[in-house]
Parts: sequence; structure tokens; C-alpha cells
Amino acid sequence: MNYVRLISICTLLIFASCENIVKVDNGSKRWSKERTWKWYSGQKWLVGTNFITSNSINQLEFWQEETFDLELIEKELKLSSSIGMNTHRVFLHDLLWDQDSIGFMDRIDQFLEISDKYGIKIMFVIFDDVWHPIPKLGKQPEPIPHIHNSGWVQSPGVKILTDTLKHKKLEPYVKGIIKKFANDNRVIAWDLYNEPGQYNGAPRVSEERVVEIYSNIGVTLPDDEQPNNTKNYPLYEGAYHRNKMEPGHFEKRFYTLSLIKKVFRWARDVNPSQPITAGLYEGGIPYWGNPEGLPKLEQFIVESSDVISFHSYGNTGWTLQAIKELEKYGRPLICTEYVARGEKNTFYTILPIFKKHKIAAYNWGFVSGKTNTIYPWNSWDSTYTAPPKLWHHDIFYPNGEPFSSDEIDFVKEIISSVNK
Repeated sequence: MNYVRLISICTLLIFASCENIVKVDNGSKRWSKERTWKWYSGQKWLVGTNFITSNSINQLEFWQEETFDLELIEKELKLSSSIGMNTHRVFLHDLLWDQDSIGFMDRIDQFLEISDKYGIKIMFVIFDDVWHPIPKLGKQPEPIPHIHNSGWVQSPGVKILTDTLKHKKLEPYVKGIIKKFANDNRVIAWDLYNEPGQYNGAPRVSEERVVEIYSNIGVTLPDDEQPNNTKNYPLYEGAYHRNKMEPGHFEKRFYTLSLIKKVFRWARDVNPSQPITAGLYEGGIPYWGNPEGLPKLEQFIVESSDVISFHSYGNTGWTLQAIKELEKYGRPLICTEYVARGEKNTFYTILPIFKKHKIAAYNWGFVSGKTNTIYPWNSWDSTYTAPPKLWHHDIFYPNGEPFSSDEIDFVKEIISSVNK
């Protein structure tokens, strides 16, 4: 273990012990409940998707200058507007800021011009702890056939996340992006961190399954046991061995808690006109409405967010219980991810619940494409040779035809019943 990492871990341990004494600092500028409800009551029922073009495998391919596809962006935003969607959640990435902050912001502005043209307001996501921990700029790999989200990348990467001394390098990105659009009415809200502390699904995949996945595309993995020997991995340099490439779950959550506190503070320093949030996705539903019963990371999130956001991939009973707990905070609720058809979480079962409780809703998956999210999560440890009959996420084919015409009619009807 090098000295930098040792210092980082020691800092986290000291930081963690102090948390039992010092109350979480959620910033003096957190919106009051009155201000938050005033903002929320001024919106239509917000219904949309987590948007990425079908020709992008991840955030980097979507936003990089070489692959930024305005024509397809317009086509797919127009398609979403045609079924009544009026908002989307869109992921950014810190490496794009490092590469060319001016160009990156210009592309964001171009994207917002098109979204505004179709009456779609955007929630931007600043950081993300999900999937591959070693993001790299440049040409992104092609998707592994039949594998769910084989190329999505974390932001920041593991090397920055696990070195608390480097967190400060992220401040210009956070403040720069939010300041640029802090008073832009095309931006509806800021989601500062997607699934913070997420240890992901792939670490549960066996070594044998990883080898099988690679062999299907003609790649032989190295036979060594060096956890950081990444030069022989042609796709994301060893990201599929995340049990070697990431810290343990408990340790990662400490690093994320350290970073997310800074991120909220940086966002509060800018003081945008839009609310800020980060979403709950684990911690146990029975405790979601009781901050004192939550782990420190989730406790900080609910005590710091202007609006309470969460993910719902469970069935109707799960979702109703989650809402019951979260309504205890007395703040507007936003579901930033839902629809997992194989888990009995569908537009038919979940969207009417959100309508009844006046909850903003963003499903995961729009036009089927490189993310391969028509395949379920278990595609990592199961063998698929053809698209599943029941799509996991996503609602349109690349040609604009719906996965289910009846489903699209239902979505259009329920949105229009509120947003007349």
C-alpha cells in the first residue's frame, strides 16, 4: 500500500470517528420546505427518461466532440416529446471537463437548445458510482453482445475517488458546470451523485464468467494475479475484474461519503436557482423515513437534498412502502430510475402510483442501442444468445418503433391526463 492511499484511509477513519460527535453539515443554504414546494408546484407533472442516444455506450461517447451526434439527439428527443415526456435525466462526466471545459459546456448548451425546442427540461447528473471504475477518454469500446450496460463508466474514476487528497481537483468541474447553468430555466434540477457508494453487480460475477464473456469476443485474459496489471485488458483495462480494481464495499462508501460532502458544499457555494439532490437506492426501506436509522451516507443525502430522490426497481408493494417512508420528510419526491419489467416494475404498475402521489418520474432506458439495457442485470452471469422477449429497460427500437404499442399508448394517456 503506498503512502498516499495510507494517508487517505487514515483520514477517512478519523473522519468516520468524528461523525459520531459532529452533526452532518448539510450547508446553511439548503432550501426550506416552503421554497421547495413552491418550486415543485410551478412544474407540470415531470415525466421522462434517463436519456442517452442509442449510438452511445456511455456518457463519454455521448458527449465527446468526435461522437456528439446532434442529428440523432434531435431525432430521439423529438420522439420522447411525441409521447408526452417533458424532462430527462442526463449524465455528465468529470473527464470531459478536464479535456476541454469550454467545448464541453458548448455541447451542453447545444443539447439544451434542442431539448428546449421540444419542451424538455433537463436534470443533469454530476457524478456516478455505477459500473466500470476506470473511465478513459477517446474511442470507447464496442458493447459486449447480450451483456447489460457493458460499457458504462463511473465518474470520478477509482483513482480519484480513493485518494481524498485529489478530491479538490473536482471542484472546478462541479462549480464550473453548475455556475454556467445556475439560472438556466432549461435545467430543472441537479442530481449531484448517482447511486453513491454503489458496489455494482459485476463484482459478484465469477472469474469463470468473466473469462467466458471475453472469450465470446475473441479475447484471452492474462493469467497473472496482479490486481493492477491492466495493460492486457483491451476493454476498459481490467474493469471487469472490479473485485480487484475497486475498494471493498465498506471502504468505497467511506470514500464516497467524503467526496459527496464536498460536492454538496461546492454546489451550495454556487447557489443555483434549481434544487439539488442525490438519490437513495439502498439502506433498507424500513429505515428510509428515519434518518437516525440510516447509514451515514444515506443519512447525509436525505438531510442535504432539497428534494428527495430515489430509485424504484421493486414491485408495487416495494414502491408503495418506499413512498410511505420518504413522504415523512415533507418534501417533493422524484423517482430518478424505474422500469425493470422482469421485476414486475413496469409503466403499467408503477406510473399510476407516481401519478397518485404526485411524484416526478424518470424511467431508465429510451431507445435500444449500445447500452444493451434491453437485457436484464443477470445477463452478466447468464448466457443470452438473442434479445430477450421481455425487455428489461428501453421502450423504442432504433427505427422509432415501440417495444409495445399498447405501452406507449398507456404512457401518452396517463401523462396527458395530468398535463393537459
